Amino acid sequence: MKPDLRSLSRDKLEQYILSLGEKPFRARQIETWLWQKNCTDFDQMSDLPKSLRQKIAEDYSIHIIQVDQIQRSADGTIKNAVRLRDGLVVESVLIPTDRRITACISSQVGCSLDCRFCATARLKRMRNLDAQEIFDQVVAIREQARLYFDRQLTNIVYMGMGEPLLNYSNVIRSIEKITSSDGLGMSARRITLSTVGIAKMIKTLADDNPGVRLAVSLHSAIDEVRSRIMPINQSNDLCTLTEALEYWYARTKSRITFEYVVWKNINDRDEDIRALVKLCKRLPAKVNLIEYNAIGDPNFEQAEPHRIEAYKNALEDIGVIAKIRRSRGKDIDAACGQLANKNDVAFETLQKSKTDSF
Repeated sequence: MKPDLRSLSRDKLEQYILSLGEKPFRARQIETWLWQKNCTDFDQMSDLPKSLRQKIAEDYSIHIIQVDQIQRSADGTIKNAVRLRDGLVVESVLIPTDRRITACISSQVGCSLDCRFCATARLKRMRNLDAQEIFDQVVAIREQARLYFDRQLTNIVYMGMGEPLLNYSNVIRSIEKITSSDGLGMSARRITLSTVGIAKMIKTLADDNPGVRLAVSLHSAIDEVRSRIMPINQSNDLCTLTEALEYWYARTKSRITFEYVVWKNINDRDEDIRALVKLCKRLPAKVNLIEYNAIGDPNFEQAEPHRIEAYKNALEDIGVIAKIRRSRGKDIDAACGQLANKNDVAFETLQKSKTDSF
């Protein structure tokens, strides 16, 4: 398979063009076609000489993603199974509300972090997505926003399959192309990167400071509980994570969002609430209390509504913004990884879900 022309950096593309005996400005023209006009065929690059287009086509291709399957919810949510160049499948989701349309996009095929409550954890991590594959998910959802809602895409969350900070270079390059005036021209402040909490990479992100917002999939502020449901906490415990988040805020002045699901008999005790309150007193943060999309594991059951309200009230008492986020797409395969789990062509090597009890 020929390499994707979009995999070349601006410098590498210019070097390639110069090697063909062309002027450097041709590289800028090509980048406009690739990233701003989302060209999928070299013949469409009408301001390039035909001989140049033919030569490029001999050496490179443009690997486009294909939306292989669409599920539409009664609440407007659209979930896509996105087929990649090698036949593997990831997911992207369009989430509409009255005020915004959000694209939830994937950064890896599968995931290696084994969060016990996550459908994607049932999928072996097969590879990282290239920057252009991440970018193309946004383009596809932008088109769906126009087609189905006659509205513009307003927000992006790196909250789909995979851990963005474990595919750092491709994620950063995709953000650059999404926000560039030569790309989609979206504001970085409308992009949120969600991580389970890779402390070292949070610091790297803070140093690079691409201008995006940071969300942390937290779910417990007690090490014992968090390690049980999120094995990453064993190597990135709450002390280490908190220090990294303090570093993030010091460098970016951007408040952190904690994503937090409350489960029955796991993290719905008063001591769980007190631990989160203590953490939020230390860090500038807001909290999204998220309704759980069940994945068929009896160990994880949505907590009683009054326990979620208890979290909300305790956080608001100390001045922390806390919102209860209702689940979207309940009538479709809404939990991240569920639709890909059903795609036996893409994932012939499904890992069995762990059934150890708590």
